Amino acid sequence: MSIVYGSMVMHIAEDSLTLQPKQMVKIFIGGFPLHTEELAIVQLFAPFGDVSTIKIVRDRATGICKGYAFVEMLELAEAQNAIIALDGTEMGDRELKVNLVEEKQAPPAYKRVVRNNNFAPEKAKRPRRRI
Repeated sequence: MSIVYGSMVMHIAEDSLTLQPKQMVKIFIGGFPLHTEELAIVQLFAPFGDVSTIKIVRDRATGICKGYAFVEMLELAEAQNAIIALDGTEMGDRELKVNLVEEKQAPPAYKRVVRNNNFAPEKAKRPRRRI
């Protein structure tokens, strides 16, 4: 049994009640015509498997499409089949570039350095003047 919660898909084993998160596979699609809608891209990927999410990247000021998007699919095998089939194909008058997005590792968490058990940074002391 699978449960979808936000961007995570939880698979429940039949013999136990443990939840095992399943990672979505993120795909980059570039080079499509600027007037392309989300539905057209989903229809392009639908024959290869279930599309979980789609995000067309748009200019913040004008709202015009920048010509690339990201699609998330549930299964790696389905995503690889879609990439093989769609990479290099023509859409409109442009050639599609489709490839797998590699996950970046999260940067290390910020660690606060405490000196002399106080929260103020250590200040350089001025030298004492001898009289």
